[in-house]
Amino acid sequence: MGKDILTVIGEESKSFSKGQRLIARYITENYDKAAFMTAGKLGKTVGVSESTVVRFATELGYDGYPGMRKAMQEMVRSRLTSVQRIAIAKDMQDGSNVLKSVMGSDVEKLQNTLEELDRDSFEAAVSAIENAENLYIVGMRSSTALASFCGFYMNMIKERVRLIHDTTANEVYEQMMHIGPGDVYVGISFPRYSSSSLKAMKFAKSRGATVIALTDNGNSPFAAVADIKLYAKSDMVSFLDSLVAPLSVINALIVAVAARKQESLAQTFGYLESLWSEYEVFTTEKG
Repeated sequence: MGKDILTVIGEESKSFSKGQRLIARYITENYDKAAFMTAGKLGKTVGVSESTVVRFATELGYDGYPGMRKAMQEMVRSRLTSVQRIAIAKDMQDGSNVLKSVMGSDVEKLQNTLEELDRDSFEAAVSAIENAENLYIVGMRSSTALASFCGFYMNMIKERVRLIHDTTANEVYEQMMHIGPGDVYVGISFPRYSSSSLKAMKFAKSRGATVIALTDNGNSPFAAVADIKLYAKSDMVSFLDSLVAPLSVINALIVAVAARKQESLAQTFGYLESLWSEYEVFTTEKG
């Protein structure tokens, strides 16, 4: 279902029963809270039964209440302010065991990503990166760490890898001024999506580069621009997002590209080992 849930509710509102109108009104006015409620809690909040909430979700065209809640969560994640995130996370998490709550959620995101990531798209991304004349990697704000990690290792296995820094908006385009056909642009972004990163991706696309997006789902604005789309589950954890699954996808990309360059890779790392030893990059001291 491509439409967001508020649009679907607006289109179907004339056929709602009294109880369904109560649910619809609450979701419309409090979508940031409703998106993280169980069917029972939502029903209790608006004064209807849990079964009424489940039927409401089904009649809207979703695969039961879990499908509707997922749609609400995908819609609100890019709209929530940091203050709203903190308030919602307080209700979602087990305050007595934050470690278990957060790590358990990360494990779930990894499993869901593994099950849902399109293998053909992944292989297409690997081939594009392998054959790129120049590889541009861009991630801004919280995705900067992901881009830096990707760029660090891709630089070891490929020539002409360019990690784009976003110190100022103008510098981004100056660093990309020569991008064109034959080049590959990897754009990494998760909610709340960076507008600067999206503009840079559109610029790369307009210059004829092959564009790969690593983002959270098909409703991401980056998915609409990209030639190759890789989706990794990212969920809200208080004022920040879990980026464990996206990092794992990046790991897989690096390993897959490296596997296609075994001979040159052995030579590269042999040279690197000699440099690291000569300049004492790693300590040999024991604790």
